[in-house]
Amino acid sequence: VVGFDEQLKPYVTDPDGKPRKALPKPGAKDDAEHAAAEYKRFSALKKDVRAVAADQISRLETAMVLGRRWPAAEFEQLLAGHPLLWHLVRRLVWRTTAGEAFRCAEDRTYATVEDDGYLLPPDAEVGIAHPLELGAALAEWSAVFADYEILQPFPQLGRPVATLDDAEKAATTLKRFEGLKVPVGKVLGLTQRGWVRGEPQDAGIECWISRPAPGGFSVVVDLDPGIAAGDVTWEPEQALGAIWLDDTGGGHWRRLGSTRPFGDLDPVTASEVLADLEGLTR
Repeated sequence: VVGFDEQLKPYVTDPDGKPRKALPKPGAKDDAEHAAAEYKRFSALKKDVRAVAADQISRLETAMVLGRRWPAAEFEQLLAGHPLLWHLVRRLVWRTTAGEAFRCAEDRTYATVEDDGYLLPPDAEVGIAHPLELGAALAEWSAVFADYEILQPFPQLGRPVATLDDAEKAATTLKRFEGLKVPVGKVLGLTQRGWVRGEPQDAGIECWISRPAPGGFSVVVDLDPGIAAGDVTWEPEQALGAIWLDDTGGGHWRRLGSTRPFGDLDPVTASEVLADLEGLTR
């Protein structure tokens, strides 16, 4: 039997259910033609899935962060009913816009955190639950996944969360990270988490990095001395400058006209931004 793990890596199980990383090599008693062909077929499967797995995992994580929702029919057809993506779908907690959380059981039914059956309303919209959206039920869901030994394709239930304090919500700049000095490689690593490098300015220097936020604005972090577009290693260390909200996603010169308070960020986006910036210190 062929299965897929939490990273969509295929494996096979023996008749007794013991997992193996690959098919046994054809033996003397096997059909020489068919056994060799199936061995090659499994090798091709591993190669094909490797090409799409990282993209699909990243796609679903981005959908959770951005609050992407699917109508129930599309969720069941394109995700829960998909022969490959199903193996990722069943390792996540899902949530309707009405606030009902559920998981997909191995028999392809849906279950609540109490392990009761759940019927998905046909008019529901479904998304991947962010831990902030699960509230007090987060610990219960974590216990369920631990009991069933379900490994997740990306951090969901164990994802770091953070909040702005009242003073930060009222402010138009975020002070807690100003002056932090970090290797340029860590700044560039933010692009793997949805951040966008600023447009090169004089002498090809990128003076900021930004993260789009729901609502059409962006979180902008000024960089000093900035990243040299032609050679990112030219300045190996970057100091974080002002952190602010921009309506256009533009550069640092727009900061003087910015009046948006950080309270305009929704809790999930605020948590992701704070976690990303705190991650620069590790």
